[in-house]
Amino acid sequence: MLPISRWKRRTIAAALSAIALSFAAPQAMAAPKTVTAVMHSDLRVIDPIMTTAYITRDHGYMVYDTLLATDSSFKIQPQMADWKISDDKLTYTFTLRDGLKWHDGAPVTAEDCVASLKRWGKADGMGQKLMDFVASLEATDAKTITLKLKEPYGLVLESIGKPSSRVPFMMPKRLAETLPDKAIPEQIGSGPFKFVQGEFQPGVKAVYEKNKDYVPRKEPASWTAGGKVVKVDRVEWITMPDAQTAVNALQSGDIDFMEQLPFDMLPVLEASKDLKIEVLNKFGFQTLGRMNFLYPPFDNPKVRRAAFLAMNQKDVLDALVGNAKYQQVCGAFFVCGTPLETDVGAETLVKGNGLAQAKKALAESGYDGTPVVVMAPGDVTTLKAQPIVAAQLLRDAGFKVDLQATDWQTVVTRRASQKPPKEGGWNMFFTNWVAADVADPIVNASITGRGKNGGWFGWAEDPKIEELRDKFARAGSAEEKKKIAAEIQTEAYDQVIYIPLGQYTVPSGWRKSLTGVLDGPATPIFWNIDKSE
Repeated sequence: MLPISRWKRRTIAAALSAIALSFAAPQAMAAPKTVTAVMHSDLRVIDPIMTTAYITRDHGYMVYDTLLATDSSFKIQPQMADWKISDDKLTYTFTLRDGLKWHDGAPVTAEDCVASLKRWGKADGMGQKLMDFVASLEATDAKTITLKLKEPYGLVLESIGKPSSRVPFMMPKRLAETLPDKAIPEQIGSGPFKFVQGEFQPGVKAVYEKNKDYVPRKEPASWTAGGKVVKVDRVEWITMPDAQTAVNALQSGDIDFMEQLPFDMLPVLEASKDLKIEVLNKFGFQTLGRMNFLYPPFDNPKVRRAAFLAMNQKDVLDALVGNAKYQQVCGAFFVCGTPLETDVGAETLVKGNGLAQAKKALAESGYDGTPVVVMAPGDVTTLKAQPIVAAQLLRDAGFKVDLQATDWQTVVTRRASQKPPKEGGWNMFFTNWVAADVADPIVNASITGRGKNGGWFGWAEDPKIEELRDKFARAGSAEEKKKIAAEIQTEAYDQVIYIPLGQYTVPSGWRKSLTGVLDGPATPIFWNIDKSE
């Protein structure tokens, strides 16, 4: 055989190298599997215990995990922990499952979880009520949490497994010891995704990477319970305040998922062969108006009553939704379609015939013309209409209104301020609760009467409401609970604790390249989703 020349040897070597690279390329050069989503709001506040804002709750589910969770049958299931209850119903023992680690590699301990529950219990309305009944809460060993009650309380598991704001997310003790009104200094959870702090740009995007050390439960995923199996490498939340821009991006494939589709664009989107349109939260939302009880004019219950009489649910819903398929007039504080539904006190609100009464009530209230500062976010599809419609209804009744345009994250921050309206405070804002967050008097944060002592934004103070909520918590039968809930609704309407403005559902949309999109009672769920190219 003739010797191979140096040139030929180099040529053959190069060819063999190219062949080897061609086989290796699909695996070595594969781009990360990334889901891009436009959520209902920009993410700015990233401490899920500090606020009830849903975008922050959604962020919480990406990064953190919970001891218990709620499945699609409304049953509480183990998530990070299993539990036992003593025969006298006074001692609850929670045992952490194996394989739990924080994102920094440290093991999850019972001390971490006790600190997390205590922080949550200071901030959340349902948590506060639970803690009223708690005698002690401590870590009895590295994996055991022991909760002892002063007297039997039937909502212990439902409180710790609640699916929506504020969710009792677990975090390391060093973070959980932060006061609940102060932001935690870092985002370290034990959940299915890790927050990529270095790529976080408020107003632009938030990025999450798969937590490769996460050990999911073996059960199938069901709402916030079961196995949280992550099938993609990254999830990116892209901020697009303009709905038309987001819809265009969804249609073109520049984004994969849009949480809240504009109602007026649904006919076009539903006709697309590349998109799937579905309501993921089948129980929908309650939209509402909340007043600030600390300052004029709404520190006066007579003025609050006049504002309530001016409101008209159908006007609000027609502007917000404008589609009978997705909206429902409902005067029930605890949601229509639930065992606690009642229309007591809601007549003018649902019939929309209270304007004449509103004018008379305002004239007799002593209202001195103080402008009502209404915060009006323009960047969230489901929060644009309410303040505009309500402002006009208030003007029709004789109020002076200062409608201040802003974005939702500014509202989220500003509504926590107890400063007077002239110093950057506010008089009224509007928000939405998922049905799971308002379905009874204990979970419903807006119905509390704690005032400045742990009350929700607006700081309504009403001892009678709190007494009735305690009675509800102790009630032994469904009939007794229904009776007490009706009493609470009567008091809430009488004092205008807040104004329910109807119920609605919102469809989500995603490219058909996504599979495994799960429904839920509250948050969009990004585990179980897979993406084909």
